[in-house]
Amino acid sequence: MKGRSTTLSHKSHTSPSTASPSTMRNGRRIKRPLRRPILSSASRNSTALETIFLIGLVIAVFIAFWLYQLVSILVSSSVSGPEPVMSLPGVPSPGGLLQQQQQQQGQVGQSQAVISAGGLRGKVASSLTGGGFKHYLDIALDLASLEPSEALATMEQNDPFRTNYFDNLLLQKETLLKRTLTIDEIKDIFPCPRLDERITLPDARVEQKAKDFRDGKDGTFLFFQHLRKAGGTNFCSLAEKNLPQKAQPHYYCMPDMGWSGNKNAGYLHSWSNEEIITRMAKQGFRIAGNEWENFAVSRHFDLPAVFATSFRKPLDRALSQFRFECIEDRGCQIKDVHKWWDRRMDLWNVYTKTFADPPVGARNQFKGSEHSKQRREMMATAIDTLSKFHIVLSMEWLAYAAPQVKSILGFNDVSALTTRVRPHITQAKRDDGQEHNSLGSASIKKASWDPKEYLDAAQYKKMSEDLALDEILTEVARRMFLERLVCEDLGGGVPI
Repeated sequence: MKGRSTTLSHKSHTSPSTASPSTMRNGRRIKRPLRRPILSSASRNSTALETIFLIGLVIAVFIAFWLYQLVSILVSSSVSGPEPVMSLPGVPSPGGLLQQQQQQQGQVGQSQAVISAGGLRGKVASSLTGGGFKHYLDIALDLASLEPSEALATMEQNDPFRTNYFDNLLLQKETLLKRTLTIDEIKDIFPCPRLDERITLPDARVEQKAKDFRDGKDGTFLFFQHLRKAGGTNFCSLAEKNLPQKAQPHYYCMPDMGWSGNKNAGYLHSWSNEEIITRMAKQGFRIAGNEWENFAVSRHFDLPAVFATSFRKPLDRALSQFRFECIEDRGCQIKDVHKWWDRRMDLWNVYTKTFADPPVGARNQFKGSEHSKQRREMMATAIDTLSKFHIVLSMEWLAYAAPQVKSILGFNDVSALTTRVRPHITQAKRDDGQEHNSLGSASIKKASWDPKEYLDAAQYKKMSEDLALDEILTEVARRMFLERLVCEDLGGGVPI
């Protein structure tokens, strides 16, 4: 019992993991070979194989990555022309979309390839140096030929002029940063497009007229086409800060107030070119505002003048006029926007009429497939007219207009571009905290009534469709402004 107890005691102090199996043979203890080292060796071999496999996998991935990069370089170098200027989520740029279609059809390099976007068809210029004016003109004409509701839906879905994407992102960044953006920050959102995507090329403006104005040549003046409630009063204040007082008409930059014996102002269509030239030179005026009549496309460009205008989103502009005239009691007694709009048919597509100067009764052609041709003709004339204006501004982006105003007009004091100027303000003063525009487009939006909030759905739809042509023309104008802002060969790309 004592020996057994000793044996048990010995076993109890022996670790199972280190005990060596043994057997007795001829009174001698013989150790049996260990099994566990074999298992450990197998485990080590397995780990080594896994390590080798992982290393091989990493090497394979590395080789595949560099092969992909090499192929990408070879492919990109084989495609002529630069990369598309903008990459929008779900909406390729005109050049990007064109390139995709050409590759699918095996027609890369064809100069007259067609872009198709939601039913739009626009032909790219026949050469890179020819510019993209014809391309965007075709898009605008196709939009104009559609019924208003279809045109608006197509524009909202496709953003063919790439201006709404910019506007939305600009508003977000201004609000986030609580300031206007620098020119480099703007170019990050809207880089200068390549030549065949430039609506401003070929440049139809007469630079000599702008130079003559900057040089103060006798008889030259600034012709401002004033679109009501679209920043025109700001522009007049801008001129007042940069022109001698004797060179300024006494009534809101409109010289014909005095010419008519204080009866009319802003009716330059009613005066012949000879009368305008003679009277402006005699009185030494250097700015003439035309607010209430169309631009005379057949003759006003013959004046010794530099031409400027300012746009605003059409529905915002219309609602602002209703607020200004009717709600704030400036000569209008109608407080119902529905009744007011039905009576103000003169405001339907007022931008398009202003720059196309169509015959009387054109508003009867704003709708209906039978008037598609007439709408195309009006839009073509309006865009051609606008392309010849030296300065085309956007009220929402006035805070970024300084470089163009300085370089084209030679004005140095541009503070009026960021100061809210409201005519007849003593009649109905607003305390909205927006007397100074410190946030760019964000300030304009804050000070404006939102049509979607103010109007009921039916009235919003009606007014939008009554302004469908103006929506198209406004996007054309806004793209012109952006290209001239960022493209160095057009005087842009300079600090704001």
